[in-house]
Amino acid sequence: MIQVSRTSRYFSRRFEEIYELLKPFSYPLIRVSAGAMMIPHGYGKVFGGIDGTAGFFKSVGIEPALYFAWYVGLAEFVGGICVAIGLLTRVFSIQLVIILAVATFYIHLPNGFLWIKGGYEYPLLWMLIMIAITFRGGGAFSLDSQLPKEF
Repeated sequence: MIQVSRTSRYFSRRFEEIYELLKPFSYPLIRVSAGAMMIPHGYGKVFGGIDGTAGFFKSVGIEPALYFAWYVGLAEFVGGICVAIGLLTRVFSIQLVIILAVATFYIHLPNGFLWIKGGYEYPLLWMLIMIAITFRGGGAFSLDSQLPKEF
């Protein structure tokens, strides 16, 4: 067996300080970004697009269409805000996982993988990110971390 000797675990020791300094912010960056990316999807549905969303749901066989349009819109809008700020993170992220699973496997799967062809690539990526957020929870830089117990 070859023995490896290291003076630093990083490729270059010059980066060691900055990596260690920024490491605690990597997960909050992902959680905040993922939550923020959900907000416009929900906003568009809740504030003016609910009928179009319900019409689309009805056309693909998701019923009761108006109920699910409101549910998805509010889950994306409110849930996106809550995931971004880290409030009840797991409660909202698991709902977004379910919504994204439906989008991935029910709506986009028949179109193949590539997003540019209407495929499941994009919703699958966001679903996997939301699964990771569900497993991890709010983390240190979240409102959840200020609560006595975390969901």
